[in-house]
Amino acid sequence: MARILLAEDDPSVRGFVARALEMDGHAVLATEDGGLAAEAILEHEGEFDLLLSDIKMPVMDGIALALRVADQYPEVTIL
Repeated sequence: MARILLAEDDPSVRGFVARALEMDGHAVLATEDGGLAAEAILEHEGEFDLLLSDIKMPVMDGIALALRVADQYPEVTIL
């Protein structure tokens, strides 16, 4: 089981992906934009196995989020 941080601004896609991952036994924290995902990873001190992110999102896009996470928590896999 992996701990996954999901960043996706489309509610239907976010819900579908989160449910699919949870049905496969993973723990998922779903956020609606890159800014909230950045806050969540700090709050949880990088304790995620995977960051799964959309690219185009409001507040902070997926590229900026990936760069920030990679800099602060290089052990987190980013997709």
